[in-house]
Amino acid sequence: MLYHFYDLHHAMVTPARLMAETLQHVFSHPLVPASYTRMGRAIAAGSEIFERATRRHGKPEFGIKSVPVDGTPVAVSEHVAHAKPFCELRHFRKAVDGAGRHEPRVMIVAPMSGHYATLLRDTVAALLPGHDVYITDWINACQVPLSQGRFDLDDYADYIIEFLHVLGPGTHVVAVCQPSVPALAAAAIMAGEDDPAAPASMTLMGGPIDTRMSPTKPNKLAESKPLKWFERSVLSTVPAIYPGAGRKVYPGFLQLTGFMSMNLDRHFGSTVKHFQHLVRGDGDSAQAHRKFYDEYLAVMDLSAEFYLQTIDIAFQRHLLPRGLWVSRNRRVDTKAITRMALMTVEGELDDISGPGQTRAAHGLCANIPADNHRHYFAKGVGHYGIFNGSRWRSMILPELRDFIRQHDRA
Repeated sequence: MLYHFYDLHHAMVTPARLMAETLQHVFSHPLVPASYTRMGRAIAAGSEIFERATRRHGKPEFGIKSVPVDGTPVAVSEHVAHAKPFCELRHFRKAVDGAGRHEPRVMIVAPMSGHYATLLRDTVAALLPGHDVYITDWINACQVPLSQGRFDLDDYADYIIEFLHVLGPGTHVVAVCQPSVPALAAAAIMAGEDDPAAPASMTLMGGPIDTRMSPTKPNKLAESKPLKWFERSVLSTVPAIYPGAGRKVYPGFLQLTGFMSMNLDRHFGSTVKHFQHLVRGDGDSAQAHRKFYDEYLAVMDLSAEFYLQTIDIAFQRHLLPRGLWVSRNRRVDTKAITRMALMTVEGELDDISGPGQTRAAHGLCANIPADNHRHYFAKGVGHYGIFNGSRWRSMILPELRDFIRQHDRA
């Protein structure tokens, strides 16, 4: 019933949201004299904040229209290279003559943790100039009909394996945050089967490989309750108005509530600053705030099976680091990985995956030659900064780019 109450609440505040939107337009219109007064700007600012807080933020677009290649802007177009019920493998194709030019093929595995893959827009844009980039674009579970079946953590690993088969040998995998676990599992399964499409390299960024290391608040919460508690308390059924009606999900709005509550003072302070910027007429700062929160507030539902199995395997029983995970009757043996190069990236200030959790992958992959291991510890960088922003581009990207080039098999 939780999902139904959420929809009901949204319907109830819709008239007030529309009224706020009208006030915002009126008191910011250049032909309205009050828009030039401090009181008028304050009314417009307050109305905008209310409207944005009560609206539903749909899936954003990647919006990458061009990237610089050798100093020249080159057009970029998006194409679906392979489609599955819960994910599209999206290709960012550059309009450039590929004759005599080799670019390492990179598959970015985006997290399925409440936000859309567009959260990695900056990751894609930074890699595009020198790489052939694909990304896993996960689909909101409430939009997937029940007839398409279920989706769990084992399916996640299978999807990665299937996408690697589509792309072929020599692909480099970059897994950001939560997918570090199924990505490493997929690599182990493929290595155990001597699969020629196994990745040439894998980079795990801020991922919960072993959450027993430097446990964070989300890690402790996942361990503090039995699995039945999560099943009973946070799962809900998709209402009849959605294509996925009847599917059990972990709603995106609950995940967003958790994200916000972790840093409530920061979000409140950011909202106050946004109000002040609007009143002062600081358009650039206000637009930067809108851009960030349009992305941050756009959330998606996760299938119940995936959510529960992730908590069970990754956060409660720690099956991957203990060598006890059996996926679809296949033992996930990370020691079977011998030819793949492995890089891990951690942020000093990461409050989602604590320092040491991602680096643990090197100990699990003990049979990878020493020259094929690399770890980068980004000082002064939080979780989001590992894959987005100026520090990602200036500190982490050069290391990742060099690592991929070093282990490219072309």
